[in-house]
This record gives sequence, C-alpha cells and structure tokens, in this order.
Amino acid sequence: METLRTPDERFLNLPGYPFQPHYVEVGGLRMHYVDEGPQSAVPVLMLHGEPSWSYLYRKMIPVLVSAGLRAVAPDLVGFGRSDKPANRGDYTYQGHVNWTTRFIQKLDLSGITLVCQDWGGVIGLRVAAEHPARFARIVAANTGLPTGEGPIGDAFMAWRKFSQETPTFPIGQIVQGGCANALPPEVVAAYDAPFPDERFKAGARQFPILVPIAPNDPAVPANRKAWEVLRGWEKPFLTAFSDGDPVTKGGERLLQSAIPGARNQTHTTITGAGHFLQEDKGEELARVIVDFIRGNS
Repeated sequence: METLRTPDERFLNLPGYPFQPHYVEVGGLRMHYVDEGPQSAVPVLMLHGEPSWSYLYRKMIPVLVSAGLRAVAPDLVGFGRSDKPANRGDYTYQGHVNWTTRFIQKLDLSGITLVCQDWGGVIGLRVAAEHPARFARIVAANTGLPTGEGPIGDAFMAWRKFSQETPTFPIGQIVQGGCANALPPEVVAAYDAPFPDERFKAGARQFPILVPIAPNDPAVPANRKAWEVLRGWEKPFLTAFSDGDPVTKGGERLLQSAIPGARNQTHTTITGAGHFLQEDKGEELARVIVDFIRGNS
C-alpha cells in the first residue's frame, strides 16, 4: 500500500487549534488524534466526516475539557494528520470501520460518549453496534446509518456527482459550502492544510461513493445487522441535528423513533447551522453534550 504523510509544517499555527498531536498505529498506518482533558475522565469520542478532520472540533474541545471531560478527536485514515493511502481502492467502508475499531482498542477507551457527524456516524454507529460494551452514550448530529433503502435525496446525489467529476477537489471550499456562516480565509486554509495536492485526497474522493445507496451494496448486510442492535439500544441516545442541512434533514426522526435509548431524551435542533454544525455552532453543541452526559451519568 502506497501511503502519503502530510508534512508537519502544514499544521503550524492553525487558528484555534493549539492541541498537541498524538499518534497510534492501526493496521500498519499512523492515525493522529487530539486527546485533551484528564485521562481518567469520561471520554467523549468525536468522529468527523467528509471531507473535514479533527480541526472541525476545535471549538468544542475546550468546552468539554472545562466540564471535566476527556475530549478525543481522531483524524480518520486519509484525513488530517493521519496517513493517507494513495490508491482509492485502499479505502472501503469496512476498512474505515476496522481502523476506527482498532483505534478505540489501542487507546482502550470505555464508557465512551460517541459524538458523530456525517461519515463519523456512518462509521461510528456501526462500531458502537458491533462493540456496545465500550459505549455508554451516543450523540448523533447530521448523520445516519444507511442501508440502501428508500429514496436518496437530490442534495446527496448532486454532491456525489460533483465529488467524482470535478477536476480539483477544493476541501476548504467544500467545508465552507456546508456552513451557514462565512469562514475566514485562514480557516478555509486550515481545512486545506492536510491536502498539499490532489494525490492526498484519495480518501476524500472515495467517501461519497462508499455510502450505501442501493440494497446490493456490499456494506448493507453489516449495516442491517448493526440496526438490529440499535433497535434494541437502551443506553442514552441523543439527536442534535441542525436546521440547515439539506443532506440529512429529517434523519433525526428515524433515529428517535427506532432507538429505544432515544426515548425521553431532550433532543435538540441547533438553529442557524449548516451541515458542519460544529463549525457554525460548536460551543453550543458542546454544551448540549455536557448537559446530556450530566443528565445521563
């Protein structure tokens, strides 16, 4: 497997991101993560999606740490400071599940509060369903666990088409397009930092076509099995979707109705936020998570 590694100097002096890097080996690849707060505290595992990285959680980490929690935010393989296989064929849905599972095992995380958005949930909900003993709570934000059934929204299909046909893949501008508010140029540049050129974007290019949109997708059987677990999931489950995401709009209703642990929870809608609600309203989302943990301790 040919692997690329973004030079460290690309990550110097990024605005609002003072965190020390940590690394762990998963399946022969180096995976980066932020790890702030007491090691003995409740771990809040924050999984990003496409095409962002742990920089997306920079506004939330200080709020969580101030509340006495441990904030853990990895970069998925192919993103951020993690290694990036150069061949798109090296990225599979199952591969991402395996890498993320190994990450949790290597850090020996338990009593996890999972916070997942976009592909962070597509991966994270699978991992939680397959290893429920390690998870205490789940917060789902603008995400879901697709099984290739039902209509696929026009917004996602337009995004999927763009992702495969555009000659260049402008990561920072894509994140900007998924936010409700304009981002400063230096923040857009920070989202671009992990990707010096198009060779580094194989993982980001591949993600959109890995989403199961048909019943015969190879990931569907495992996702259906995960749903069997989630339909019996009694542990606290909270949805915190935004009001301005055309891709996942309405997905919270399925999660709330299907998952027993979502009953009697104070589900919230983050207003004035787009797909990347951590960027638009990160501090607010973090406070929702703190209240959720304290109310379900």
